[in-house]
Amino acid sequence: MHPSHGAGLRANIKKHWIISTLVAVIVLLVLWVIVRAVAKPKPKPAAPAPIPVTLAPVTLGNIDVYLDALGTVTPVYTVTVASRVAGEITEVKFKEGQIVKKNDLLAVIDPRPYVAVLLQAQGQLSRDQALLNNARIDLKRYQNSYKEHAIPEQELATQQATVDGDEGTVKLDEGNLAAAQVNVDYTRIISPIDGRVGLRNIDPGNIVPANGTTGLCVITQIQPITVIFTIAEDEIDEVTAQMPMGRSMQVLALDRSKQHQIAAGSLLTVDNQVNTTTGTVRARAIFANAHNELFPSQFVNARLLVKTLTGVNLVPQAAIQRNNDVAFVYAEQTDGTVKSENVKILATEAETSAITGVNPGDMLVTDGFDKLQNGSKIVQRKPAAPEANAAAKNPG
Repeated sequence: MHPSHGAGLRANIKKHWIISTLVAVIVLLVLWVIVRAVAKPKPKPAAPAPIPVTLAPVTLGNIDVYLDALGTVTPVYTVTVASRVAGEITEVKFKEGQIVKKNDLLAVIDPRPYVAVLLQAQGQLSRDQALLNNARIDLKRYQNSYKEHAIPEQELATQQATVDGDEGTVKLDEGNLAAAQVNVDYTRIISPIDGRVGLRNIDPGNIVPANGTTGLCVITQIQPITVIFTIAEDEIDEVTAQMPMGRSMQVLALDRSKQHQIAAGSLLTVDNQVNTTTGTVRARAIFANAHNELFPSQFVNARLLVKTLTGVNLVPQAAIQRNNDVAFVYAEQTDGTVKSENVKILATEAETSAITGVNPGDMLVTDGFDKLQNGSKIVQRKPAAPEANAAAKNPG
């Protein structure tokens, strides 16, 4: 073998050995890294962040219990004023919408035909009274003559019958005269009650019938005025049980949105039977209506104050959650977690409810329920700064 060939062979062997060594070292390093990575303990997962919520305390206090119903404003008295006699309207003494008092003059019917009849009745009465007086004088003369046996008893009896007949005629004339006087009085149409006059149905010159169905106008009493509303039959006992005690039960009349109180009154009475179709009974409340706040036939929301619960647990209504038929709240625990507590709702007024199942001083969650469950960690949400609130209300 040529010496140069031996030297080249040795060089190739050395080169392959170096490469093999480097590959082995690299493989060992890779294995070491993999083993170290597998053997390294995994970090524990971070604890979930507390859920931000708003808390409100359970307080001890009083709450009113109301019954709500739709009511209709109903006047105590409503009168359709009609003429009692026929004739021509000569004067109209009222204006539409006017407040009138009892016995105020409303209209006048031409009285002349009725005054003429009255004069006839007076004349007839005077004539028959004169005949009666003459018959009585004759009767006295006949009585004296009969005592002296100057006339037979038959003539005395005939004269007595004449007097009796004339007395009956005078009474008939007196009745005719009274009826004629009443008709004359009826030509002046007066208000039978205090109240407000509606739109008139007559004008001067109109001929009106006696006891017409249309009437001249309608008068409604508006001070005081009443509101009729309904009570469910299940709540009747609770209401009627307090009426014999003599306690005035307050009734509020609210507007359609139930946000504005129109007037305050008191329960007057409850009807004597339940409507079997609706399962309700009608009730009537009376209102002074001093400033004419209530208008006849107006629809209002009536709120009857049934009773006041004293010394009960009061919570914001927003704290109460419902699951099927169960009401519950989330109460804060000493370790910063929450626990659900079943509660019973006694009454609700506006945004406040009276409940049992919690204690005064307990802190209840009022919002942030989306991710909340038993044992969840919570943190009380900080109230927004006044500047932020102002900016939210006035974004411009």
